[in-house]
Amino acid sequence: MPAVFAHGALRLYLLSLLEGGPKHGYELIKALKDRFGGAYSPSAGTIYPRLGKLQADGLVATEPSGRRTTYRITAEGLSELNHRQVDLAAVERGITASVQQLAIDRMLQQFRDGIRADLQRQGPPAPLNAVALDHVRLVLEDARAAIGAALHG
Repeated sequence: MPAVFAHGALRLYLLSLLEGGPKHGYELIKALKDRFGGAYSPSAGTIYPRLGKLQADGLVATEPSGRRTTYRITAEGLSELNHRQVDLAAVERGITASVQQLAIDRMLQQFRDGIRADLQRQGPPAPLNAVALDHVRLVLEDARAAIGAALHG
């Protein structure tokens, strides 16, 4: 799978998530997973080093909260976020496009898996006659054309 975020984009997106209020690392991971519709969930090994760098750069501050650490955006972090609104909008558009593409890929995979399961339930395939094979081809071509029209408006 290619990188989900371009260089620096995750850093910016984490700041945007913290703009809504302090969060634990796990809450940030969950927020990202939710934003991607469950299709992408960053690991702790991805999130915590970024948070550490944001803290080192003075953009995020930490507060102990029991066994967890709470992260909050600093004034410097808000300033960076405000100065990079155009970049953040581009990140958001990229996420939206990724989520849509992942949803399409998931639908196509489910369709393929469903057809395969239907064929397997019927047992070994009997040879199809030319008329039946041509009918299946036409149905699939019509479905492809309808999907293409729906996707490209």
